[in-house]
Amino acid sequence: MPLTRRATLALPFLASSTASAQVAWPVRPVRMVVPYPPGGGLDTLARVLAERLTARWGQTVTVENRPGGATIPGTDAVAKAAPDGTVLLMTSDASITANPHLHGQLPHDPMKDLVAVSYLLDVHQMVLIHPSVPARDMAGLAAAARARPGALNYGSYGPGSQPHLLFEALKAREGLDIAQVTYRGLTPAVLATVTGEVQGTLAGVASAREFLTAGALRALAVGRPTRLPQLPEVPTLAEAGYPEIDPRTWFGLFAPKGTPEALLSRIQQDVAAVLEEPMIRDRHLIPNGYTVQAATPEESARMVAADFAAKAELVRISGARLD
Repeated sequence: MPLTRRATLALPFLASSTASAQVAWPVRPVRMVVPYPPGGGLDTLARVLAERLTARWGQTVTVENRPGGATIPGTDAVAKAAPDGTVLLMTSDASITANPHLHGQLPHDPMKDLVAVSYLLDVHQMVLIHPSVPARDMAGLAAAARARPGALNYGSYGPGSQPHLLFEALKAREGLDIAQVTYRGLTPAVLATVTGEVQGTLAGVASAREFLTAGALRALAVGRPTRLPQLPEVPTLAEAGYPEIDPRTWFGLFAPKGTPEALLSRIQQDVAAVLEEPMIRDRHLIPNGYTVQAATPEESARMVAADFAAKAELVRISGARLD
């Protein structure tokens, strides 16, 4: 039976991992677009991957930061790039599963114009406050905000970001008056909370660990189903009485629609191998509160679809719209 043209093109990539390493791909440098500023946890992981993949592929893999615009411009650039595997998108859930629910119109459909290479890891985010806030738990935070309407504010990295959705959902449920202050990235929002410019934010271990250790921040709750081994005393949001508010955050790698499936698998296998390296796992992942998934393209598509539904519910609860 004759092979289809697509199957014929895919054959070089369907070999074993040993054979696939001999495939002449990529034949030119690869760009990994990160729609966030330099310095955050996602950017750091992207640079680690770029360094390791450069060695594996024999071609330079560069990280291209394209921050701003609620990650939309950077995401759009990849959605409209050639589907040849030389332009990839390293981003968070905000670009893929949150923005479609928040914006009336986007220049692309991230669920249709991009394909998942790999759902890389889960990021366990914490509700953080400045120590001056008289609260030791989520109930205390709600009470403090209720006692002084309009006196507290929180830092986010833009409308539709995880801090925005979390605090807006909290405000909607409890009837609180807390203002949003936006910054150009997660790191500035965390630093603003440390200095007391704002009183709260949402961030992961990678961004907050040193400040928690120094007592410059206080963690009230952590998102996702289980407590963090690094902070076992901090309850989950469900344990704190907010099971319906799940600020799930994850990092993923995406490619333009039309990228050959076999090429997606090749990239995913190499990325998974990097994430499994003991030095990467023990230095960059576990200490920063990341749970590695390194899912296949097929598994990733299912996980992203499930999060798309979860984000729809969180946006509904928060009442956030960015039309």
